[in-house]
Amino acid sequence: MPGMPLSTSDDQTPDQAAATRTQSIQRARATTGSYSITVRLHTGTDPAVVGQLATAVSNAGGITTALDIVESRHDRLVIDLTCSASNGDHANEVVDALRVIPGVSVHKVSDRTFLLHLGGKISVEPTVALRTRDDLSMAYTPGVGRVSMAIAEHPEDVRRLTIKGNCVAVVTDGSAVLGLGNIGPYAALPVMEGKAALFKRFAGIDAWPICLDTQDVDEIVRTVEIIAPGFGGINLEDIAAPRCFEIEAKLRARLDIPVFHDDQHGTAIVVLAALRNALRCIDRSLADARIAVSGAGAAGSAIVQLLLAAGAHDVVVWDKEGILHRDDTTLPPAKLALAGRTNPRGIRGDLHDAVRGADVFIGVSAPNVLHPEWIDDMAPKRIVFALANPDPEVDIAEASKRATVVASGRSDYPNQINNVLAFPGVFRGLLDARATQVTTEMLIRAADAIASVVGPEQLNPNYIIPSVFDPDIAKTVAAAIVGPRAD
Repeated sequence: MPGMPLSTSDDQTPDQAAATRTQSIQRARATTGSYSITVRLHTGTDPAVVGQLATAVSNAGGITTALDIVESRHDRLVIDLTCSASNGDHANEVVDALRVIPGVSVHKVSDRTFLLHLGGKISVEPTVALRTRDDLSMAYTPGVGRVSMAIAEHPEDVRRLTIKGNCVAVVTDGSAVLGLGNIGPYAALPVMEGKAALFKRFAGIDAWPICLDTQDVDEIVRTVEIIAPGFGGINLEDIAAPRCFEIEAKLRARLDIPVFHDDQHGTAIVVLAALRNALRCIDRSLADARIAVSGAGAAGSAIVQLLLAAGAHDVVVWDKEGILHRDDTTLPPAKLALAGRTNPRGIRGDLHDAVRGADVFIGVSAPNVLHPEWIDDMAPKRIVFALANPDPEVDIAEASKRATVVASGRSDYPNQINNVLAFPGVFRGLLDARATQVTTEMLIRAADAIASVVGPEQLNPNYIIPSVFDPDIAKTVAAAIVGPRAD
């Protein structure tokens, strides 16, 4: 069990035993529920077996979260032991540690994450009773015909009389899924299902995954255009840059419903919200802060543009070409446009040069690109947002030793920058307002709303952003999106 003493081998020295305990504890801290397994074990009836099982898991660096005796006989116990590991290989190591216990046999190992996904994570449920012929005659034929004719005569009533007023399409081509890359539409489906489930859980919105088997811009745009009548909004998801920029621009021009690219605008909203509060912790304002951004893709570009719109002045962007500079004509068009709006001091060089003297580092790029010691060259009070997932730009533990405020995209550290804080409330507000587009003003209002949920009495370097489970988040963001104008 967590907290139990760790056993050591008899032939270890005290120093070696201490090192073993330290390593085991460190590994246990890195465990995650996404690598949670349930192991069915057949054991003898010795009362000591339960302690032996828990100790074996702990020594292997896992964390036991449940231990249930599911069957008891005079000569045998059947035990379900549930534990968390840090990754797939670590889970196998935990199982191997259980196999070597005398009198214990591993009968079955179940991956709880895969079990959760069996059959998918969402379904369609009717909102009206369909128990009698009378019910059917109103919900379907002939009664439904009257409603259809009413909409044909007054198309503006479609949001009120159908699911369109509360429905969002979650659209992807599978080209940039989480940190997994271009894995295609089938492999993207579990992620899009999850996104739809979050819409429902946090904002009461019915969303549906639309995974397209094409990565052609015009095909994607045309497909979304012709299915748009059934939806009140379009959420673009996990589409690689720069293709995503063109798709979004074309859809916004052609559709009369809001189009929101969560990887861009959702991330930007939450980063701005967190940065507002983080700057309060170091007594700086957005206008006078020096900000270094690692990554000029979809998320990085959107973050920079929103920071500038919110009042930032000194933003330097680094990508694989180096620090973006307006005179570098070798840059791709999207990056050259970004360079034209950033780097006011005209500096050149690598990421180390970008962060030197900076108050803020924001990473939306790749693992381990920021050396921990470079943080020491930032301003005396500094902020580090290392948001690459699952492996951040810098080790979070190392960054926490050097920076005043640290945030990441991970759930196992404080200050998680999570898009779930933004997109449910954003779409709730867009649908409630019957909005036809998403504006920069809306994005800034959403960010300020999220930041406001953390009151002065709560704010500290370890709590700059509210929990995704805070009941006030979605409704606060929705109200901010509606704002003074509901068009």
